[in-house]
Amino acid sequence: MIVEKFTMDIRKLEAFLRAAETSSLSEASKQLHLSQPALSHQIKLLEEELEVQLFIRSNTGLKLTEAGQLLLPWAQRLLHDTNNLKDMMSSLQHVFVGDLRIACSSTSGKYILPLLVARFCSHHSGVRAHILSCRPDYTVPSLLEGEAHLGIVSSEVNNSSLESQEFFRDSINLIVSSNHPWASRTSVDASEITQEPMILREATSGTRRVMMEELAKFDISLDDLKIFLELGNVEAVMEVVAEGFGISFVSDLASYCMRQLKRVVKVKVDGLNMQRVNFMMRKRNAPPHRASNVFWGFIHAPENADILITRHIA
Repeated sequence: MIVEKFTMDIRKLEAFLRAAETSSLSEASKQLHLSQPALSHQIKLLEEELEVQLFIRSNTGLKLTEAGQLLLPWAQRLLHDTNNLKDMMSSLQHVFVGDLRIACSSTSGKYILPLLVARFCSHHSGVRAHILSCRPDYTVPSLLEGEAHLGIVSSEVNNSSLESQEFFRDSINLIVSSNHPWASRTSVDASEITQEPMILREATSGTRRVMMEELAKFDISLDDLKIFLELGNVEAVMEVVAEGFGISFVSDLASYCMRQLKRVVKVKVDGLNMQRVNFMMRKRNAPPHRASNVFWGFIHAPENADILITRHIA
């Protein structure tokens, strides 16, 4: 039987994973600092022990068989668990080492999170951090399946398997080109927005959700806006606005650099107050992981207040 013959060897699984991710034995061997024959031997041993073929080999590279596709998520999970175990054992020696994986689906979180993580790593040189940019609907599965230790979202998630804390608050404001007639005005009326070409984020965007909730107070719906372009990237939105093609609502954190360069201007809309709360989440009853536990408290340390404050001045 396969079960009787199979002995777990992380090296074989890692060889399989790298080959699957790169679709190339030569590239996988470089990443693992192994010779190509040594890597091929590890994969062959794994195939013999499981009594299946994991790859179809051709001149164009490697392709997973059905058995390989079934093994892939299990191998990824096993390696994550192994790394977590190593980190936990190292933490007993009062040393922060290993990976810290954070899934971030919030646009504003992408501007604040890297600075906080970089500062955290400068205090704990043994930590290697990975910020995984992802869609909002991927953040929860990544936490529940152990692919990420922490997650950042722009709205609170109701899931009994997760706990959350407020990360930070961000404002969303109207921006126009520095050459736009509104650039010199102190404010505009909400009804005026319906007369200008509008660029929007995609339907799943937290910024768009907050914007439409606030505009609804003025009986303004999507149908009332002159939307001519939807983009899935806030940097692209700001570039189009800066070139004078339309107006948009974006996070203050996202527009900070563009405003400093005077390419776009923030314009107050009378009666609108768009605030977005970003949350940090983690899995309840997850295996102990010291780096993520310490980072959970680190984000609200008084010495880190400057990272947020400087970006709300302008």
